[in-house]
Amino acid sequence: MRLLFAIVVLLFHALLPAQKPITPEDIWKNDAYKSKGVPGFNFRNDGIHYTLLEANAIVQYDLRSGEKSGVVLEAASLQSNAAGWTGKIDDYVFSADEKKLLLAAGKEPIYRWSTRADYFVYNPGSKTLTPLMEGRKQRYPAFSPDASKVAFVVDNDLYIRDLATDALTRVTTDGKINNIINGASDWVYEEEFELLRAFEWSPDGKHIAFLRFDESLVPEITMDMYTGKDYPEEVTFKYPKVGEKNAVVTAHLYDLASAKTQEIQIPDRQPEKDDYLPRLDWTPTGKVCLTWMNRHQNQKRLVLADPATGNCSTLLEENSKYYLDLHDVTFLSDGSGFIIQSEKSGFNHLYKYNMQGQEVAALTKGKWDVSDFFGVDEKNGTVFFQAGAEKPMQRELYSVNLDGKKRKKISGPEGWHNAQFSKTFDYFVDSYATANSPTQYSVRTRTGSLVRMLETNSTLQTKQLEHKVAPVDFFSFKTSENVELNGWMIKPTAPQYQNQKLPVLMFVYGGPGNQQVTEQWKGANYWWFQMLAQQGYVVACVDNRGTGGRGEEFKKMTYKQLGHYETIDQIETAKYLGGLPFIDKERIGIFGWSYGGYMSSNAILKGKDVFKAAIAVAPVTNWKWYDSVYTERYMQTHEENPAGYDDNSPVNFADQLEGQYLLVHGLADDNVHFQNTAEMANQLIVNNKQFETMVYPNQAHSISDPNAKLHLYNLMTKFLNEKLKGKKEGEVSKP
Repeated sequence: MRLLFAIVVLLFHALLPAQKPITPEDIWKNDAYKSKGVPGFNFRNDGIHYTLLEANAIVQYDLRSGEKSGVVLEAASLQSNAAGWTGKIDDYVFSADEKKLLLAAGKEPIYRWSTRADYFVYNPGSKTLTPLMEGRKQRYPAFSPDASKVAFVVDNDLYIRDLATDALTRVTTDGKINNIINGASDWVYEEEFELLRAFEWSPDGKHIAFLRFDESLVPEITMDMYTGKDYPEEVTFKYPKVGEKNAVVTAHLYDLASAKTQEIQIPDRQPEKDDYLPRLDWTPTGKVCLTWMNRHQNQKRLVLADPATGNCSTLLEENSKYYLDLHDVTFLSDGSGFIIQSEKSGFNHLYKYNMQGQEVAALTKGKWDVSDFFGVDEKNGTVFFQAGAEKPMQRELYSVNLDGKKRKKISGPEGWHNAQFSKTFDYFVDSYATANSPTQYSVRTRTGSLVRMLETNSTLQTKQLEHKVAPVDFFSFKTSENVELNGWMIKPTAPQYQNQKLPVLMFVYGGPGNQQVTEQWKGANYWWFQMLAQQGYVVACVDNRGTGGRGEEFKKMTYKQLGHYETIDQIETAKYLGGLPFIDKERIGIFGWSYGGYMSSNAILKGKDVFKAAIAVAPVTNWKWYDSVYTERYMQTHEENPAGYDDNSPVNFADQLEGQYLLVHGLADDNVHFQNTAEMANQLIVNNKQFETMVYPNQAHSISDPNAKLHLYNLMTKFLNEKLKGKKEGEVSKP
């Protein structure tokens, strides 16, 4: 695929006129290079239809043909005077029997994934629209299994609406902002465990299990929002940093018949000792399953609780000399067992257990990692998953029998494949891309046979040819420590840059388990990198030790010393690149965001002999200032591991800055707080080190506002041109 692309590019280079320039405005403001995607499919129970929200209507399509097969609901037909009903549907979800719908209106974000909205139950049979609660927005509404009730969270308390009687039951009464949360997670559980809704209905609908977060002792962080008013608006929320108090999380059972709540007493557990309950589920036979982890996250237990007696038992336990990643548990509907992922073999694989906690089968095995689990088709005894079994830089799709036999590859050519399966697993939507070709979407059968193409992004491919883009080439090299690292590179193709020694921009993330050197389409950054190549830059990226796709030892060797081996590898990369005949070793820069900003900061401080410039956007500069769950998973606490923190935090090495350093942060970053940049600036000033900085008011971690994004990329381009190419302000690099 890459060879064919390179040949096509060379042919068009010969036939087309001069290279058409790529501009930041076209990338970030005009969306000239935005690839077309397909929506997240809301599959129907029959396995062959799906619905979409189009023009304020819920429309049904046939997955196989793409033909419209009906309109489920047109919002314009709904008349309601209920508070919060705007006439516009922001989101929707069907009940399990598909006889009712939950409609969201006025949806607004809270943190990275959490939202609140006014929710309404629509009954297609009676054509009625019923608000869950008027006057206060709700979170995480969920139908009971028989769709007779809806549970939801308002202002940190859990409620139930009976749809037959319209009775409203308040399950909890102690919910209070920045104090007690019932049925929803706190900031750190949402961010690091990706837990949002913290309650679940029992299979018979007679109980609700929920988590209660007591965050009264968790320290607070306050951010200022600048909205043009006389005084900034303060936003305050609980945020546990390293070694600080976490929320005390307890699990509870509510019995609908008796209206009584009991706490689940997990044996040998002391919540005040700061352990975690990151998952809550029910078994098909009606027991609560809680995932328990210790604060170091190197011990994990699945605990079963009987709602009738309150008795608990341990279903499965796992320990690690490093840390354990969190994985969901998938229970088989016949009650015979469950499927879960584990790295106990040294690689991430799928295992089947019975309900006594005994391993029945290793569903996958080998020196490669399972990277996603799509589910199990129990009717046909088949499991579907994604893995990098052939090469760590790519992903394939597979099926395997529930006994671990007859593994079959169901994806096509080399590249990066992902899938959305229908509820019956008879069909899936395959998203396929390479580093050089934008994502294509197709409908396929369970065996991988093509049914139809959904989107090819041919317009974007044409633009690649118009701009004479340079191919993304993969390479590998061995460091001085004999570690083989994988990388990609974009080299200028314009004639004026041939036979020259060129500046380099290295792009880095480098965090635990992450991969950037992949056969994936890189989105908007692809076009910025191509723009830099047009202007005479070589752009390169290498995955250091600690990244994913290569097994547990490669990923977890950075345990208790984040940044140490990663920085060594990025410095080694710069030296390797500097030794190539077309690269100027005196003009090497590095750019990263978030963990990548942490890495680029470490690189220019500890690699001052090889890096001339660095850009750090939203960087962690001292691990003491990041959240407890993420940091302690990899580092333990500062008290337990002072050298691991102090020896690898950029703020402690500000005196070593010799190159050009651009420090960027959003003032409303609730994830990596502005404190990191402020304290880094303080230390640079103390040591009389000159640097450049930019802050973006009201912008969170991603600096997502289009105007801010364009400003940032113009700023970074200007910085690189001045520091690596010596261009004066206002002078434009031309292709």
